[in-house]
Amino acid sequence: MIVLILAALVAIGGARVRTNNLISKQGFIMVAVRSDLKHGSTQKADAVISKGTKLHVDTKLGYVHLTISDMQRSVDFYQSSLGFQVHRQESGTTYLGAGGEDLLALTGIPGAVRIPRRSGLYHFAILTPSRQALARSLRNLIDTETTLQGGADHLVSEALYLSDPDGNGIEIYRDRPRSDWKYENGDLKMGTEPLDYQEILSEVGGEHGGWTGLEVGTRLGHMHLHVSNLTEAAEFYEKVVGFDFLLSYMGSASFLSAGGYHHHIGINTWNGIGVAPPPADTVGLRCFTVQLAQEDEQQRLIERLNQARVPYETYAEGLLVRDPSQNGILFVVENRE
Repeated sequence: MIVLILAALVAIGGARVRTNNLISKQGFIMVAVRSDLKHGSTQKADAVISKGTKLHVDTKLGYVHLTISDMQRSVDFYQSSLGFQVHRQESGTTYLGAGGEDLLALTGIPGAVRIPRRSGLYHFAILTPSRQALARSLRNLIDTETTLQGGADHLVSEALYLSDPDGNGIEIYRDRPRSDWKYENGDLKMGTEPLDYQEILSEVGGEHGGWTGLEVGTRLGHMHLHVSNLTEAAEFYEKVVGFDFLLSYMGSASFLSAGGYHHHIGINTWNGIGVAPPPADTVGLRCFTVQLAQEDEQQRLIERLNQARVPYETYAEGLLVRDPSQNGILFVVENRE
């Protein structure tokens, strides 16, 4: 059963947060949707899947790289509103995170604008290590009067949604323990229910101020992308890259992951079917990284890319590939020296 639930106006800690139509998309509803839903196939992709495409269960995401229009404005936002630390600055790019691995890279192009109705970033999702950490992020958003576009309880996670000054979509969320995830007939139950902001804030009581930022252990949890053709994109991420196809939503969105996670990749056609990629000098996604768990996975990926005739570029850091909608993915081997 699929049910749509839209949150209304919610009062939290003296601040009022309006959830709007964004939640009907970011807050997708999937209740006991079967994981074996078909999403089409092509002869080429079917040939590739026979090669053994499954990614290692320990596959993770690394960092997301964005183009922004005003470096100082963006750095101020990510530091003050979201609690990122600046790790370093190199060749016009600022790298930020929580003090460990990079989570975010920002490259500034002064005057860059956002082109509507294109493929690219829907949102990137920052995964906090605990509900208390999410509560501290929420408290800081209130204290800094940062606009919050909405929030949702997805049954497997609790999430907040907002955008940066250039309109790049952001999710901040925490996962429920996997032992608390519910299944129906073997299929993971996900959904959207109203988020209990007050209950989350109770995790930190009356804390105000003194927040030191994102906690160690914070990471990039998933990416959600606008694509031009859903079937083509799903086949690429499953049969060429090697993620597991989990489920489809109303023929307009699909979700994939490695290792049984609720999703590492979300794709949708909510900007329209057949949309073009944005020009290179506009605001938005440059690429995101996928951390391969083992060295030999990169060679197997190259074999699948060659068989599917998908072009790629090799750099010192890793392998740069573009999906059929021209979203960039940088594949790196985790902890490579």
